Amino acid sequence: MVTDVPHPPILVAIVNDYDVVTTGLATMLDGYRDRVVIAELDSNLGVDDHVDIVLYDTFAQPESDVDELSTLVRNPRAKRVVVYTWNFHPDLIQRGREQGMHGYLSKTLSASELVKSLEAVHAGEMVISHQAPRARTNPGLDWPGRPEALTDREAEVLALITQGMSNAQVAGLTFLSPNTIKSYIRSIYRKIGVESRTQAVLWGVDHGFTPDHRRIEHWRGGP
Repeated sequence: MVTDVPHPPILVAIVNDYDVVTTGLATMLDGYRDRVVIAELDSNLGVDDHVDIVLYDTFAQPESDVDELSTLVRNPRAKRVVVYTWNFHPDLIQRGREQGMHGYLSKTLSASELVKSLEAVHAGEMVISHQAPRARTNPGLDWPGRPEALTDREAEVLALITQGMSNAQVAGLTFLSPNTIKSYIRSIYRKIGVESRTQAVLWGVDHGFTPDHRRIEHWRGGP
């Protein structure tokens, strides 16, 4: 009699510069520890553990059109690299594939859908999410400024401004129009109660919008 042999869970490293972002994503996946185990949360591109998949969260980070991300693909400790993003501009997807990314997954996916996609990538598939128009980010995720009612995209814009970027640089990084960036900034100012860019940056520094630049090992008992 042939019986199914259980597969070990997939080992995943989550990469992003903001602890609240990585821990929010890791917490969302905690209910699937029989299938996905978080090995580390990392704010640099090194990745110290040997993992099956690096899940690169693009919150306030370079997109796949930036050459530095190829360091993740070249890392011998990472078997596969997946981009986790809101942005599905065709040029980004093409550039990601050219750099050797193995998946482009949407932040609108439910936890179960994300796990299924990671399993498909682990099995050797190239997985690119279908991005529905005006779809909402998974509510299980987290980002700085959420308690102050900033949306995920507003928080990303404020994080990039806090890092010292101009409106043009923010627009270029996020693939959003300059007018959209200005609209986000007006909404941000209103929500956090400031009137100038300098005040917004100071508020951002005081409320967790600067990169954390640290590594969290062995997330909740992971290897």
